[in-house]
Amino acid sequence: MSLDAVNRMLLVNKQMEMSCSAMQDAELLLRERRANSAAGRIYYSVFHAVSALLIYDGIRIKSHKGAYTMFCLHYVNAGKVPQEYGKWYRDLELMREESDYNCFYNVEADELEQKLDSAKEMIETIAKMIKD
Repeated sequence: MSLDAVNRMLLVNKQMEMSCSAMQDAELLLRERRANSAAGRIYYSVFHAVSALLIYDGIRIKSHKGAYTMFCLHYVNAGKVPQEYGKWYRDLELMREESDYNCFYNVEADELEQKLDSAKEMIETIAKMIKD
């Protein structure tokens, strides 16, 4: 199924709204000292922003791994975004998986603050790419 330009932008905007909402949730959870839950929300804020960018450029994905792979292929490896974005994205996914599935894993608050800042930088860059 291919989207016309209007529906594509509706979907892109919805994904960016979801990204913003997940980031707000992450900040709230972090203030409440619920770091493991905040880790998941930070990851999803980046995932939705990356999904928006891929949709914007007409790149189809079917999974989280597909989003990561296509983001690295079309943006990181192509030099359109800084190289560290690929690493940050992967680190966030691993942290989310650990915090969701490993009952002995606890995210360190200092580490999470750094990840939050990195995620915000990525999302801001993606938002600019979509507007340009």
